[in-house]
Parts: sequence; structure tokens; C-alpha cells
Amino acid sequence: MRILLSNDDGYFAPGLTILADHIKKIADITVVAPERNRSGASNSLTLDRPLTVRKAHNGFYFVNGTPTDCVHLALTGLMDEAPDMVISGINDGANMGDDTIYSGTVAAAMEGYLLGIPSFAISMSQHSANYFETAARVTLQLVERYQKNQFPPPLLLNVNVPDIPFDELKGIRITRLGKRHKAEPVIKSQTPRGETVYWVGAAGDAQDAGEGTDFFAIRHNQVSVTPLQADLTDRHQLASLKNWLD
Repeated sequence: MRILLSNDDGYFAPGLTILADHIKKIADITVVAPERNRSGASNSLTLDRPLTVRKAHNGFYFVNGTPTDCVHLALTGLMDEAPDMVISGINDGANMGDDTIYSGTVAAAMEGYLLGIPSFAISMSQHSANYFETAARVTLQLVERYQKNQFPPPLLLNVNVPDIPFDELKGIRITRLGKRHKAEPVIKSQTPRGETVYWVGAAGDAQDAGEGTDFFAIRHNQVSVTPLQADLTDRHQLASLKNWLD
């Protein structure tokens, strides 16, 4: 089995290294990741300049672009053969609810999915996580499950793992995305030259976090697995919008 690994935290991120150490036990891996942290890059492609690809001492390739760039380049030119799977992560922080719209971690996996390859996005439940090993073991289990019983394509799974020891996990829950309150206000500050600058505020608290959501699963020390799709069509509004325009 051939697996492409990527992330949005950068090729030097500990979550990516730990993930690679586990996945290479059962598969041939290629790692193509951004040269720096590109969290929040979403599905952006770099179209206004050429991209460079370099190889680090550990064999990882790094790109001066976005997570989507990394996977796109790997699948359309860097790799001699298409991989059997794309895995993005392990992200240092959660990608639940509305976070998935902005997430570079999810975007990297989605690029594989859009190009017809089963893809997983793997994230920890909080920033400055301590138990990447837990998420790596969960990912290994999911890959082994897929090897034994392949799920019909297309497949894009968003996986969030509690930041706790593996033995304390309370199982895996299939979930839907929850929703957050609106984001916190921007943070204004002054530069030494007196210029006003703005930092984007933190994500809001969970609003829709009841049973069945990713937020609920994480709160109960369960791994959250959410199937995603790329079709943004609001099918419930098709008929009413047609009537509105007639």
C-alpha cells in the first residue's frame, strides 16, 4: 500500500513525524508538506507564482505553498504512481464544526478526495497537544481497517482524537459536524511605529454540540469520525429558489 502524508503545520511538525513513524510500518509512504505553518489556508492553490519542492534530511519533501499545493503537486507530478490513500495530519488542534471550512488539514485531505483518492484528515482535540501517539495509533487502526474492508469511494473522513492516553479512549463515534457561535472580536494592537494592526479572534464556543456531533464525542473522550463531501449545493433550496426566480 502506498500512502501520501501531508499536513498544514509544516514538514517539521511533531504530529507529522509521529504519524509517519507509525504508517511506514504498514505502507510505503511519501511525505509532502508545507515549508512553514499554513494553518487556516483552507483549499487555496498558489496560481500567481511557481512553487519549489525541496527534500529535508529525513526524506520529507517540503513546498513553499499551501497544504492543497502540496497534495496537488504530489498527485499530479511528484509521485511516479498514485497513492492508495492520502492522510493529512496529525494537526496540533481540533478541526470540528465550522473549523473544517478554514482548515488546511482538511483541505489537504480534500484535495486527495477531489482527485479520486480515499483521504483522512487527522487532528488532535486541542492545541499544544501531548498525545500525538494516541492519534497515530487510531490512524493506524483506521488504515488497517480500510485495508481489510475497503469502503466504497469517494471517501473523505475528518477524524478528531481526544488528547488523552490511548488506553483512556472510550471508543470511536461516527458523527456529524457541530456548529460554533460567532468568532470572538478581532484583537487590535499597535506596532512600534504606531500602526494599528489586527489579529483574528479566537473561534467561538460550540453552539450545536449535542449528541451525535463531533464536539459531543470529543467531550466524552471518544474519537470523532465524520464523513465529509465537497458538494456545497444546498439541495433544500433548489425548488424554492426556482420559484423565487420564476
